[in-house]
Amino acid sequence: METRVVFHIDFDYFYAQCEETRSPELKSKPVCVCVFSDRGGNSGAIATANYTARKYGVKSGIPISFAKKRLEERKDAVFLPVDFDFYSEISEKAMEIMKESADIFEYVGRDEAYLDVTKRVDGNFEKGFHLAQQIKNSIRDKIKLSCSIGISPNKLISKIASDFQKPDGLTLVSPDKAEVFLEQLKIRAIPGIGKKTEARFLEMNLETIQDLKNLDIFTLNKEFGRKTGTYIYNAVRGIDNEPVKEREASIQYSKISTLKKDSKDYQFLSENIRELCKEVHDVVKKNNRMFKSIGIHFVQSDLSSKSKSRMLKSPTSSIEELQKTADILLKEALENQTTTIRRLGVKVSELSEIQGQSDITSYF
Repeated sequence: METRVVFHIDFDYFYAQCEETRSPELKSKPVCVCVFSDRGGNSGAIATANYTARKYGVKSGIPISFAKKRLEERKDAVFLPVDFDFYSEISEKAMEIMKESADIFEYVGRDEAYLDVTKRVDGNFEKGFHLAQQIKNSIRDKIKLSCSIGISPNKLISKIASDFQKPDGLTLVSPDKAEVFLEQLKIRAIPGIGKKTEARFLEMNLETIQDLKNLDIFTLNKEFGRKTGTYIYNAVRGIDNEPVKEREASIQYSKISTLKKDSKDYQFLSENIRELCKEVHDVVKKNNRMFKSIGIHFVQSDLSSKSKSRMLKSPTSSIEELQKTADILLKEALENQTTTIRRLGVKVSELSEIQGQSDITSYF
């Protein structure tokens, strides 16, 4: 089997960095990009913070009020509302630059992608390193953004490597260095291992990837189930055969809003869902699309999330179908619901273009 050369490209503090390109004077200040809720004031959460803000303990997901408290001494701290349209525009330009250098390009999200460049660099990691440097330079020259790139024989190690020297990192892990590179790292470096799993390993006195290699597959499977156990067993050994798959930005349309009050009352939530469906449907109509998947999303009062979705038998663009399905999902989601709901969202995905009037539901 040929050795692959795989890049994982990840933009550093992407939303905040986009804001810095628009207003360069922000670069020296702590910048927090916020999802403000409709309730005004400091209600909402941090989407991304630049590295200056991170030094004060500000990170994505924390409430804006916490972030403001942590940055009290910095009178120059800036709190900006998210501007997803602007970030998507910049992301598209960056992805175009990456695509030009890839044999296979896999879009992951607005701020990350995988590239298989094996043919482009004749399977040579040194050439791969130079190509990665060229991509970084090109992105910096054309759109003023820095990114971090990990280079290795597979997606797993490349993802770990791109995080290794952030921000503005470039880390090459050739096949002969993979074992040494991984063994020094903390267990949390493995993608998909969260706080709970890490805590369990710490109880077992295991802290690094090297420590984790001492666990046999049976112990891992018993502890975490076969699927996760096998994944961890392979990951600590740097084994990952998943190919880089051609994937463009998979677009979905969604709307989410903060409710006037926290609630778990079906009637109240149902009225809000109907309104959100109308807003999503307007976007669907404007873009001449049909959808096959419908989903709803809750952000609960304790800031945890819950979502449900359903695949339809065939694509449609009917608002009645959208509202009816969203309402069914709402009823299902509210069974055994104990926590009140703070934000509510509706999304449609699995989009396709309306071809003529092939489908009865495409008459609006």
